[in-house]
Amino acid sequence: MLRPRAAAALLMAALLTTFASACADGSDPANADGSGGRPAVSVVGSDHLGGAPVHVAQEHGLWSAEGIDVTVTTRPSGRDALNAVLGGQAQLGVVGDLPAVTAALGGRDLRIVADLSRFSDWRLLTRTDRAVTGFAALKGRKVGVPQGTNVEYALSRMLASARLTAADVTVVNLAPNQVTPALARGDIDAGVTFPSFYEAARTALGERYAELPFTGYTARTLLVAGAKTSDETTAAVLRTVLRAQREIGADPARARQAVVAQSKGALQTGYVDAYQSRYTYGATLSTELLTQLEEEAAWAKAAQGLPGSADRAALQRYLNPGPLTAVDRAAVTVR
Repeated sequence: MLRPRAAAALLMAALLTTFASACADGSDPANADGSGGRPAVSVVGSDHLGGAPVHVAQEHGLWSAEGIDVTVTTRPSGRDALNAVLGGQAQLGVVGDLPAVTAALGGRDLRIVADLSRFSDWRLLTRTDRAVTGFAALKGRKVGVPQGTNVEYALSRMLASARLTAADVTVVNLAPNQVTPALARGDIDAGVTFPSFYEAARTALGERYAELPFTGYTARTLLVAGAKTSDETTAAVLRTVLRAQREIGADPARARQAVVAQSKGALQTGYVDAYQSRYTYGATLSTELLTQLEEEAAWAKAAQGLPGSADRAALQRYLNPGPLTAVDRAAVTVR
């Protein structure tokens, strides 16, 4: 029979051996999620279609091939998703281009690691009894929009196409799901919101529904990483995202089913079937992205009085091409 001290010594030796083995194979016992020792990674998103590859990866269980266990959560907008990353509630975020730009202008600590998708099929929602037959007719009208999101920038481009600015209209700050009810009540004359609410507006307004299409702004869905997220973790997520993108291309119908399932009732099958094909998927870091970020930064400083530099070189410092270069060198063309 072992004496108490001898038993304690054997127990300590066993614990140290277990810890040393874990360190030797690269895992961190403090960060393991209990699923075979795989590191836990948190990803937060908003736009289910812009970030469809993330949701396909989650629904199809693709993360385990990279030795990571990923939890995907959603927020009402990309602005909210970005705040979760900046606040340390998530390691990576799927966000719109404008929230990333405003964070950069504010000197926040984030890294843009990939441009996941592009979308340019926008609608200005309005009512037939408001006689908004062109963007110039918005002058003096009330327009609802979720401020701080890329939807607000879409509105600015619509106004600019008619040589108007936000000063020429009354901008009403609404949550994405509040634009349709405000239109139905007549509180606003027009509104811009996420595409997932277009059909709800058509249904709510019925014969009063009217829209103006707009393709003059390409919204980009970005993958951003928090300051403490390692390049290795980010690269593992990107490899999985690229695998999910290939699945979208190979079997679009199955991918749409995955997005609907992951939305947990937030997105309807009809909307996903109609709009997912209108997104262009493919993780890149391009000069076109950097040019657009520069243009948006200049707009944000002029329209919103934000601090920080809109200089191209200053914005480029927020791009971190390392993880994507490690995964797909040809996808990084920004210089």
